[in-house]
Amino acid sequence: MTKTIYIVDDDDAVRASLHSLLSLRSDLIVRGYRSGDAILEEIGELDPGVVLLDFHMPGASGLDVLTALERNPNFVSIILTGQGNVGLAVQAMKAGALDFVEKPYDASTLMDVIAHGFAQLEQGGEIAARIAAAKARIALLSPRETDTLKGLIEGRSNKVIAYELDISPRTVEIYRANLMEKLEVRSLSEALRIAFAAGMVPDP
Repeated sequence: MTKTIYIVDDDDAVRASLHSLLSLRSDLIVRGYRSGDAILEEIGELDPGVVLLDFHMPGASGLDVLTALERNPNFVSIILTGQGNVGLAVQAMKAGALDFVEKPYDASTLMDVIAHGFAQLEQGGEIAARIAAAKARIALLSPRETDTLKGLIEGRSNKVIAYELDISPRTVEIYRANLMEKLEVRSLSEALRIAFAAGMVPDP
């Protein structure tokens, strides 16, 4: 499976050196950008991948790009910093970078960090798919079935749910059976697992 890596660095020599190294891997597609602004302009159309990001660039800095990508599950960022610049590395990690690599970089260290980045990206993709699947199942429920599920999440009995929804306990049982069928589960714990994955959490 091909993986995409984005090099964002205003230093042509660094970008060319990284491109040469990474191009040795047949499973990698390597794309280069001379500035943070350049990658941010295209970010909505890019394939998921690992971003190798220089911290100091004219225009949008590495920190600006990190902030823009922080909540985007399609990208994992690795910061390239000057040697011994621990302060910047810490700042980058706080802003959402997965890791940092000091320049001049060691090739094997860099490849290890990139491999970790792709592993993280894959895991994030699986989690996102699980959440999307859970939300799709919950969306199949009728409003009353959703209300019943919320009551079950809160730990309420059928009688209490019936009282709160102003319906009979027998009707709650029917809604409960229907929602279990639609969620394709056999136990309440399985139904709750789907509900929690979809972001339905008990009120504090």
